[in-house]
This record gives sequence, structure tokens and C-alpha cells, in this order.
Amino acid sequence: MDLGAASDTSGVADLVSRIMDGDQQAEAELVERYSRGVASIIRRETGGASAADDLYQETFRIALEKIRRGDLREPEKLSGFLCGIAHNLVIDYFRRAARQDGLIEIDEAASQPLAAPSQLDELLQKEKAALVRQVINELPSDRDRQILFRFYIAEEEKEVICADLGLTGVHFNRVLHRARERYRELYEKAIGKR
Repeated sequence: MDLGAASDTSGVADLVSRIMDGDQQAEAELVERYSRGVASIIRRETGGASAADDLYQETFRIALEKIRRGDLREPEKLSGFLCGIAHNLVIDYFRRAARQDGLIEIDEAASQPLAAPSQLDELLQKEKAALVRQVINELPSDRDRQILFRFYIAEEEKEVICADLGLTGVHFNRVLHRARERYRELYEKAIGKR
């Protein structure tokens, strides 16, 4: 998506280079050049939520930090880079809001007495957890074991796992899908043996 800035790739590369060199004027130019586009994306995706201004500021803060560190490897894709940051921040905002809503519901539910699980339910839950760990440990690929454990059990962020394992986002999705398929086959075999 083009944020409405000029598509002069040499000018964009020069702007990125100047930011990496610590030029504060270049940082101001970046904000000025892409301000309307970023604001438009955030307003559209949030529906004008009150957090839109915070997300707008955070987009540029993160973008400038990443550019200064040299994380933008293809300066000509600056527009897409900014769009991606804004989009990811909006997604994260809604995830946090949903979690917060869930916590409020949990607080309300906590005031009501809960029936304690029976000993049989506890035993079955422990057996199932043990079986899941056993099946994961039986996977032949260390990467499959790592990706399933870290993503589903340790609940690590996708970006962290990708950085550690040297994967792109798309490659991560493929690896995770294949690991889940291998896990499912082993799990079904294990269940069949019981």
C-alpha cells in the first residue's frame, strides 16, 4: 500500500540513510511525508477509536527506532514498512482490549462459587497433558518440537520465535502447519494405542 508519499526511491533511500546517520531533520521529514497515510490507516482500522492518536505516535516511534538500528533492509519499501507497523499496532491494541474484556468477565465470574473438579477430571487432565508432552518430545525434528512448544505452550510471540529460528513470517506459518500435522499424526497413533 502506498501511503501517498512520492515514489522517488532514491529520495526515500536518502531519507532512510540520513535517519540512520542521526539526522533529526530527516526524522521530521519522514513524519511529515507519511503522516496523513499512517493516520488514515489507523483511523480506518480502529474505526476512530480513542487510542488512534497513541497508535499514530507509537507507529513513528517504533519506525524511527527500527530505521536507526538498520532493521529496514530495503529502504524503497519504507511505505510498506510503516503500513505494517501501524497495522500490527492496531491488531495488538484490539488483542489487549479483548484480553482486558476477558479479564473483566473473569473477575465477574470469580465472584460466583466454582465447582471443584472431581478427582477423575483432574486425573484425566493430567494424563492428557502428559500425553501432549510425550507426543511433542517424540517428534523427530527439533525445530518442530521447539516451534510447537514455544508457540502453543510457552506462548512466545511469533516474531521472537522467527528471530531465534531464522524464519520469515510466511516460512514460520508453513513450518508451524507442518509441525502441527506431524504432531496430529503422532497424537492419533498414541490415542489409538490406549
